[in-house]
This record gives sequence, structure tokens and C-alpha cells, in this order.
Amino acid sequence: MFPFFFLSHLLGGVINNTAILSLTIILGVFIFEDPTTVIVGVLAADGIISIPVALLSLYTGIIVGDFGLYFLGWLASIHPRLGRYVDHDLVAPFRVWLESRFVLTVFSARFVPGLRLPTFTACGFFRLPFLSFVLTIITAASIWTTFLFSVSYWFGSFTSAWIGPVRWSIALIFLLVLFLIARHNLLAYRARKNRVQENCNN
Repeated sequence: MFPFFFLSHLLGGVINNTAILSLTIILGVFIFEDPTTVIVGVLAADGIISIPVALLSLYTGIIVGDFGLYFLGWLASIHPRLGRYVDHDLVAPFRVWLESRFVLTVFSARFVPGLRLPTFTACGFFRLPFLSFVLTIITAASIWTTFLFSVSYWFGSFTSAWIGPVRWSIALIFLLVLFLIARHNLLAYRARKNRVQENCNN
């Protein structure tokens, strides 16, 4: 979990410049969303980062990142080689499944680590309604990010007097659990996708 410690040191090194700090948080969210949220929550509890700056930067990074995933899928859909699969029979069952559960799937993906990348990219690839996508991710992000930030803030307040290595090790364990959940969910997602394709082929 080298990125965890890298992010914590990186954020700690730019605390004296609000603009650079905010930009660093946004960029951190692009790369490591949940670890950045946890680190920012703990640093806010220590008074190193103001809560308004922390939350606004996290929300901005998350929403812009989700837009990026959608448009990444959209760009793939207009690629000469990949675009032919948008309406291909091979992926038709998966597209129908996603369309019938569009809002629920997008909303749920925010709370299930590991599902954001494939879900949001698929939404763009199949050119599903962008406005509905935007409203759904804003609602879900405001709930999930606020929750994760609040838990991290509470943890930071509770452990403010603890020795640094012990404190961050516990936070690291929490992130490791999220990583294992993400890995499990991603494998389950791939297995489900394979079953849909097999049913289509049969």
C-alpha cells in the first residue's frame, strides 16, 4: 500500500497553499479515490485541512473523475474497431440488463468498491442517458463521500493522541479491507458478465 503513504506525505507537504492542496486532493481522487478520502478526513480532524476545502475538493475530484469514466466509454464507442460492439449481439444481453437497471446500478456502484470503473465506462460505451447519469452520481457521491469522510474524521479525532505509525496502520487495514471487497466485487462482476455472454451464445 505504498500509494497510501505517498498520498499522506504529498498532502502534508502542500498544506500551506490552499489552491495547490485542493488540486492535489482532486488529482489524488482521480487515482486513489477511497484512500484519498480517508487521508483527507484524518488530516481534517487534525486541523491540517479545513472541512469546506476538504469536502469541496473531494466532491469535485470524484464527480469529474466519474464524468471522465463515462466519456472514456463514449470515446471507445466511436472508435472504428470498438464501436461496432455497441449494438453487437454479443453484448446485447448485458446492455439490456444495464439499461433496465440503469439508475440503480450506477447508484449502487458508488457504494461498492471495484465496480465504478466497469460500470461507469459501460454507461458511456452504450451511450446511456448522460443527464440521468450525472444526477445519479452526484447524489450517490454526496452520500458515500460524506459518509467515508465522516468516518475518517471521527477516526482521526478519536486517535489524535495515538502514535503515528499505529494510527496510520489501522487506517491502512481499513483500506485493505476495502481493497479486498473491491477485488471480490470485480471478480463477481466479471463472472456475471461471462454468464450473460455464455447465455447469449447458447
